[in-house]
Amino acid sequence: MSPKRRRRGLKAFVIVLVLLGGLLFAVDRVGESLAENQLAKAAAQEAAKYDVRASDTSAEIGGFGFLPQVARGEFSKITVTMQRPTFSSVAAEDLSAEMTGVHVPQELLTGSKAVVTVDTTDVRLRLSPGALTKLTATVSGLSGLSLQISGGKLLAHVKVRGVDATATVRPQAVNGRIRLVVDQLPSELPSVIRKAVTTLLAKGVALPDLPFGATLKEIALDGQAIALTATAKNLQLTAGA
Repeated sequence: MSPKRRRRGLKAFVIVLVLLGGLLFAVDRVGESLAENQLAKAAAQEAAKYDVRASDTSAEIGGFGFLPQVARGEFSKITVTMQRPTFSSVAAEDLSAEMTGVHVPQELLTGSKAVVTVDTTDVRLRLSPGALTKLTATVSGLSGLSLQISGGKLLAHVKVRGVDATATVRPQAVNGRIRLVVDQLPSELPSVIRKAVTTLLAKGVALPDLPFGATLKEIALDGQAIALTATAKNLQLTAGA
């Protein structure tokens, strides 16, 4: 074979490889988009069981290469984001869930009904202090409790024995409840009231069931919001028809 023919053959081979690569990339993107839509719908349906609604729910598949992950039946990570969510009819700032160890049957790509199992789901829910007050109002057992953030600190307003008191508190997650540890109380409060406020807030407040059945692990201030971090194990999502 002449050098000229060999060059033509090599050029044709390269063109075929490029076309195949482009085709595989297109298939990968289309398949990923379909799977993300299915997973977003499944996550929204599961969240609705916990009275969580959102204007839009999206899912993003992480990890390297969509098709290789499909071939082994597991996505390394999926991030679910819910825009303008409400939780028990209370408006939240935002909600996201990072799912790792996501076991996905191939039926998901065909639109058929499929059960997706997630090893670990880390949920992050941000609420304003007022929203958290509303969320816990029916289950807190604390008369007149309200929360606000001022100067980077969380303030708890509560009524004890007919006396209104405001305490600077640190929120802690303890056994699925929010404990409010008193750091500071007005010095003019009688000692009996100070002790009662400290004891009452330390008992903490309960929360409604968190999205995806997650258990509260951490609570922290995040700017002018309060961020709840919770974890669920072995979550099952039903995707498809």
